[in-house]
Amino acid sequence: MSILGMKRGPRLFFTSLFAALLLSGCQTVPQGIQQARLAMAQGIAAEPPGDYFIGRRYYKPDFKFWGYVRRPGQPWSAAQLVMLNEKEKLAPDRERLAFGSDNNYEYKLSGHFTGDKVYEPASNGIYPEFALTSYELISTNPAPIFKSQYDSRTQAASTRFLIEKPE
Repeated sequence: MSILGMKRGPRLFFTSLFAALLLSGCQTVPQGIQQARLAMAQGIAAEPPGDYFIGRRYYKPDFKFWGYVRRPGQPWSAAQLVMLNEKEKLAPDRERLAFGSDNNYEYKLSGHFTGDKVYEPASNGIYPEFALTSYELISTNPAPIFKSQYDSRTQAASTRFLIEKPE
């Protein structure tokens, strides 16, 4: 083998390795999930404006936040993770004394942001306070909004201490 051939060998190896790593990082969303997310986006676009909110329960046993809340017509990526003020109306799972049983349920919420911020010690985060006045269940099995709901790698990497953001 010539010297030139020996120099090309490692370069070819590293180029092939880089290409393999690059391609293995590419992943596609499963077809059914893609269709559900498209239908969800169309549903969000069709939501009538009004004085209400859409909430997605996001239960993590170690944390005290309630979940994500967004205005009608806004994407989930614009939603805020909130602390719920239950002075007027109890959260759905607390009302039934089944804490976290409604994880990932979607609700139509009535209420308002109080303007206050609430400290949540487990996450060491400060979240907006939402005062709940009423709710209506929309779905017990809505389309996925978190990457861990459709990506096995993200699901495996998520821990009980990871706080996901909707996409």
